[in-house]
Amino acid sequence: MFTRSLLAIAALFLAVIAGPAKLHADPAFSDEQKSAIEQIVRDYLMKNPEVIGDVMSALEKKRLADEESQAQAALKENRDSLERSALSFVAGNPDGDVTLVEFFDYNCGYCRHALADLQDLIKGDPNLRVVLKEFPILKQESLEAAKVSVAAMRQGKYMEFHVAMLQSPGLADMERALSVAKKIGLDMDRVKADIASPDILDPIRESYRLAETLGLNGTPAYVIGDYVVAGAVGFDTLKENVEAARKGGCMTC
Repeated sequence: MFTRSLLAIAALFLAVIAGPAKLHADPAFSDEQKSAIEQIVRDYLMKNPEVIGDVMSALEKKRLADEESQAQAALKENRDSLERSALSFVAGNPDGDVTLVEFFDYNCGYCRHALADLQDLIKGDPNLRVVLKEFPILKQESLEAAKVSVAAMRQGKYMEFHVAMLQSPGLADMERALSVAKKIGLDMDRVKADIASPDILDPIRESYRLAETLGLNGTPAYVIGDYVVAGAVGFDTLKENVEAARKGGCMTC
C-alpha cells in the first residue's frame, strides 16, 4: 500500500510524465525548485521502479471505474431508445419484466452461433423481452443484408427472416438476403421498394448512434438491464445476467 509520502511522489511522477511544461506552468515553484522536484522524482523511481507499476495499476482501476460510470450514465440516458424504440423488433414477451437487447451483424460467425442461445433463453423464460438491433459493422455486405431485414420487419416476418438469415451459410449480402426473403414468402416487389427508400436506414442509424454512445465496437453485444455484455458469452452467462437484472427490479418500467 502507498504511504502518504509515496502518494505524493506518485502525484509528482504523474506530473512529470505529463510533461515538464505542466510543472513549469505552476507559479508556486521557482525554476530551481521545479528542477529539484523533477530530479527527486526521477531518482526515487530509478531506485524504486515498482512504484511505476503501482501507479499504472491505480490508473487502470480508475479508468475502468470511470468507464463503468460513463456506461451506466449512457444506459440511463438512452434506455427508451434501447428498449422501446418503434424502429426495433421485439421478440419473446413484449410485456416481460426484463429486456435483453442484442446488437448483431449477419456476417458475424459468433452471432450465428449465439442464435441458439437466444432462442433457448426465449423458450425457457416466458418473462423475457428481447430487442434486436441491426448493427452491420463487419462488411459492406452486412449493410445490404440489414436493409432486407428491416424490409422483412415491415411485412411482419422479421424473426422468420432473422433466423433463416443467420442459419444460411456463406456471405450475407444482398443476393443471399433477397434469396432468403423469397424463400420465406415476402412480397419481393415491396421488399425492393422498401430497401430503396431512404428511411430503410433509420433503425440502422439508431443502432450506430447507441453503439457509439455505449462504446460497443463488436458483435454480438448485449444490454441486459444495467449490464453490458460483450461477445458470444454463451447461454449460461446470458441467463445469469437476466436473473441478476430481474433481482434488481423491473428494468423496463
